[in-house]
Amino acid sequence: MTLALVTGTSSGIGLHTAIELAKTGVSIVATVRDTSRADALRSAASAAEVELDIRALEVTDAAAAEALIEAVGPVDILVNNAGRGAVGTLEQLSDADLQAQLDTNYLSVARLTRLVLPGMRERGRGRIVTVTSVGGAVGQPFADAYCGAKFAVEGLMQSLAPVVAPFGIDVSIVEPAAVASSFTDSVHRAPAGPYSELQQAYLDRTAASFAAAQSAEDAAKAVVEAATTSEPKFRWQTSEAAVRFAGLSLGDLDGSRVIGVTSEWIRTGS
Repeated sequence: MTLALVTGTSSGIGLHTAIELAKTGVSIVATVRDTSRADALRSAASAAEVELDIRALEVTDAAAAEALIEAVGPVDILVNNAGRGAVGTLEQLSDADLQAQLDTNYLSVARLTRLVLPGMRERGRGRIVTVTSVGGAVGQPFADAYCGAKFAVEGLMQSLAPVVAPFGIDVSIVEPAAVASSFTDSVHRAPAGPYSELQQAYLDRTAASFAAAQSAEDAAKAVVEAATTSEPKFRWQTSEAAVRFAGLSLGDLDGSRVIGVTSEWIRTGS
């Protein structure tokens, strides 16, 4: 049976990805940081009448990641979904803030991917799907550390994709825009200081965006499609809004288009 490992499944996109993948007949290892906080996942699995192998994993723990891969056996599909947000512009951010974003959104993804690659390569098949963000294509005000890490992981995966393709391994990224989930609850916010007025304008705009956000269940459909399609591609967006937003940067050869749009997000009355 095909085995999929999905990280960050306690809520949101990860939860719905694990459930919907299980419905396709795939055997699922669903990881959460703390299994005592997996009640929503267990309830969803029960309601859907699917079975999940729920395991604890702090994705930034290298030893734990290695032990997990050894314990679960050959992974056919890896869905790197666990992520962490941050609000703050560079002057507000410490090295520790930057490192925390890299640890979760970049280095942990690289580590898990590296751990599953040998088995996939030896078997001549595999699929690696990484949930990034439109923030991996478009830099955004007060998302410096987050977007920096997401840009990095997209570059990593785009570089990896052609190298592993001859071994039967498909690499994809999935870019959601705003998604209604608990993700923003854990976002680290740096003290605003002299940027308080601009940061508040950004936060007000973000709140409005999340108020009309795509559901996590709907966004997960794109992740499941990327993981199971017979016609894989590298870059996926989860909604038309994500398509339009990512397109700002992907077709912006001199950078003026993105800067023009995002500058409006922090425009004040002056």
